[in-house]
Amino acid sequence: MPLLAPWEEQGISKMMQSLGRSYVRYFNKSYRRSGTLWEGRFKSCLVESTGYLLQCYRYIELNPVRAGMVSDPSEYPWSSYRCNGHGVTSKLLTPHDTYLQLGATKVEQLNNYRELFRYQLDGNVLQEIRESVNRGLAYGSDRFKEEIEVNLKRRVRPGKPGPKPKELLL
Repeated sequence: MPLLAPWEEQGISKMMQSLGRSYVRYFNKSYRRSGTLWEGRFKSCLVESTGYLLQCYRYIELNPVRAGMVSDPSEYPWSSYRCNGHGVTSKLLTPHDTYLQLGATKVEQLNNYRELFRYQLDGNVLQEIRESVNRGLAYGSDRFKEEIEVNLKRRVRPGKPGPKPKELLL
């Protein structure tokens, strides 16, 4: 699961569409097959940078540890942890502003990033991230979610149980 920040409107959708076209073509040709590889559209959610983005970094980079594939996130070869925590360079990674705020120097950023991984994520945080991604909701503070709903004119929080409302009033 990647953590992506678009540089332009619809940037992630365009990238995923391009990836789907080119990789599926390559895969099908290589394995002499046809058809789709993935079921349905990719899943995504909006994430508030302050206070929540680093939890998503931890969620993603600890997935292989939780799955029992590795004992440390640096052991997983397809993770950005080695870049963010150990300074390995990659053309695929652009440090997010939130990451850069972890320290005044690269050494401080690396040390502070690794420090975030001393403890597992709380079960409630895991559940909230999973629900946000699976349901296309926003992940962040109530204020952030309210701002997103007002600006996008769409629901980004779970609705209340009961009959479906006729329209969303914001």
